[in-house]
Amino acid sequence: MRFGGAVRRPYVSRTIISDSRRHRPDNILILLSVILLVIGLVVVYAITPGISAQKGVSENYFVGRQMVAIVLGIIAFLITANLPLKYWHKTQKAFIVAAILAAGIVYIFGEKVNGVVRWIQIGGLSFQAVELIKFALLIWLAGFLAARVSEDNISDMNKTFKPLLIALIASGLVVSIFQSDLGSAGVIVAIIGSMSFIAGFPFKRVFLFLGIIAIGTILAISGSSYRRERLSTYLNPERDSQDAGYQACQALIAIGSGGMFGRDISGSVQAFGYLPESANDSIFAVYAEMFGFVGVVVLISLYTALFSRLKKIIERSPDIHSRLLITGVLAWLSTQTIINIGAMVGLLPLKGITLPFISYGGTSIIFVTAIIGLAFNVSRYTIYGNNKTERAEGNKHENITYGRWNGRSYNTPVSHSS
Repeated sequence: MRFGGAVRRPYVSRTIISDSRRHRPDNILILLSVILLVIGLVVVYAITPGISAQKGVSENYFVGRQMVAIVLGIIAFLITANLPLKYWHKTQKAFIVAAILAAGIVYIFGEKVNGVVRWIQIGGLSFQAVELIKFALLIWLAGFLAARVSEDNISDMNKTFKPLLIALIASGLVVSIFQSDLGSAGVIVAIIGSMSFIAGFPFKRVFLFLGIIAIGTILAISGSSYRRERLSTYLNPERDSQDAGYQACQALIAIGSGGMFGRDISGSVQAFGYLPESANDSIFAVYAEMFGFVGVVVLISLYTALFSRLKKIIERSPDIHSRLLITGVLAWLSTQTIINIGAMVGLLPLKGITLPFISYGGTSIIFVTAIIGLAFNVSRYTIYGNNKTERAEGNKHENITYGRWNGRSYNTPVSHSS
């Protein structure tokens, strides 16, 4: 098939450049991630006495488990940072099967907490299936969309639109209905939407997706008294500050009491029995109480710098598969950060979702560090050309087509040279 005066070649699963073109990776990405992990560990350590007393466990219980989670996260990072990129393309279906099995196991054998079943205890640590679902979806989407782009089928109804719609509905039902986790469902929507957009998915189909999502969200909220209550609380939290609006009001009190410079690292009051989930969903409010407005600016700056590094890796990725993979990573981390912080400052309804790198929670830390490992891996092969000619030259050994690139559509395939 001819497209733009060039012959479009069939998709070949080769997605990375040769080892001879490997170069120094993005170490700043690792530095920023480590700083965020240390901040999270420090905050958990500072509030451990308070939350340990509430739970009736030893004083070092939470900080100890956080350290174990970080160690496991480092192992996960080393694995994803060093496995060949083609491995993720070849094993995408296996991850989907693993995610389905994990969701089923958690639903059947999981521990019911606050009325929902999202976790299962494994070796003293809790495992949250939704994190594996997000990871599996990320891996599958990168391979699926890269294939559709290279085959020039990104606009095809049967080959692209229907599988994406099935993935959206299936993951949405499992996460938002069975696990009652609308926040994570929002992250999944962001991953699917951003990766589809970068792949060049037609705008009309994007708007159709948005319409389906809007209808699904309305049905999910209207069909659950718990979600209706959350929406009402979001609109007017002080109306029921001792019950439904309690967490939202206490989070605002914590943030406000931090002032300009905070109450210092050992000065949190809200973590000692006032603010629910102070080590998990509400940890940003506790951080703001400790370090004040200046500390919040520093934290948001660190996240912004991290997202900027990921954006640069996307822009310089050597192929469409890598570009889609890191687009999903950026969508995952940025959306989850925005939802968590937005809920704590009252801009969004409370969603019960962790703050990446910072919140207490083993599964979240393990998978967040794992996807950072993917980005670090891709950064070894980035191309530093600033125009299409240079990028094409850098990719001349690859069977690559481009989806949307910085708002422009790059669909001219790169010719191969022997």
